[in-house]
Amino acid sequence: MKTFRNCLMTAVAAGLLGLGLAAPANAGAIRLGMTTWVGYGPLFLARDLGYFKEAGVDVDLKIIEESALYMAAVAGGDLDGAASTVDELMKYRSDELCFKYVVALDDSHGGDGVVTQPDVKSLKDLKGQQVALNEGSISEFWFNVLLKKEGMTEDDVTITNMTADDAATAFIAGQVPAAVTWEPHLTEVRKGGKGKVLIDSTTTPGLIVDVIALKCDLIEKHPEDVKALIKGYYKAVDYIKTNPDKAYEIMAKGIGGYLEKPEDFAAGAKGVRYYDRARNLEFFGTPEKSEAADLVNFAQDIWGKAGKLKMTIDSKTILDTDFIKEQ
Repeated sequence: MKTFRNCLMTAVAAGLLGLGLAAPANAGAIRLGMTTWVGYGPLFLARDLGYFKEAGVDVDLKIIEESALYMAAVAGGDLDGAASTVDELMKYRSDELCFKYVVALDDSHGGDGVVTQPDVKSLKDLKGQQVALNEGSISEFWFNVLLKKEGMTEDDVTITNMTADDAATAFIAGQVPAAVTWEPHLTEVRKGGKGKVLIDSTTTPGLIVDVIALKCDLIEKHPEDVKALIKGYYKAVDYIKTNPDKAYEIMAKGIGGYLEKPEDFAAGAKGVRYYDRARNLEFFGTPEKSEAADLVNFAQDIWGKAGKLKMTIDSKTILDTDFIKEQ
């Protein structure tokens, strides 16, 4: 059944992308998959302002709202990599699918949260209660970190598996007493008066971090394209600092979906911290000692114990720090 599902996922992903299956990576082009998320805005900004092409690479960005689908496309050769969180991508690393993290894009700085009833004072008050969240996603990973800080585990609550959007909808409708979700739903809860945001990701800086993962063969064969990708990305982040309103307008149009309005994109951007060159150098440090290495090891511990990793992952083999110094 697993083999059938993997084949099905690959076929569906190929159909979504409209690309030839197992197409080889071409010099001067990188194809990336990702979900709709405000943190990926600078990639669309760099594309639409021509920064990638200026640096020497054509970057094709595909919105696919399911990690299993875009990672199936990576495995099948229809994508060269993906943008997602450090922990999420680790679940797809295997002997057959080699990829490395080459640059960090952003971290959630208030964009993720736990919503509860007004009388809940701490996570300990949720013992025995139902909590809606997306199992196997960053929501479950982050919630486990929060529980661990309180001396708790998932066994102390009753997990109901829903997407982050459905979890928020169920909570607002009064169908579940608590949920783990993200913006814009946190703002909806705060404004709606039907509960509260008990805790958000401002309390865990540097824990929910989005990165770009590229296949090992592309990195080996086309390092100049990787350099160009990162150079264009850095330039886009610098543009946001000096022209935020115009940047939000361009990024909103590029990403679309629930972020298609510049004002909604700007509101969402308040919950993330974009990583420029200086922050990347700080975050990656060295594969042996860095925030990135600590986060990989932390995710290895949580997902490994949960049986959700295909292999033991060493930070030295998944972090590639050769390109982040790009100017």
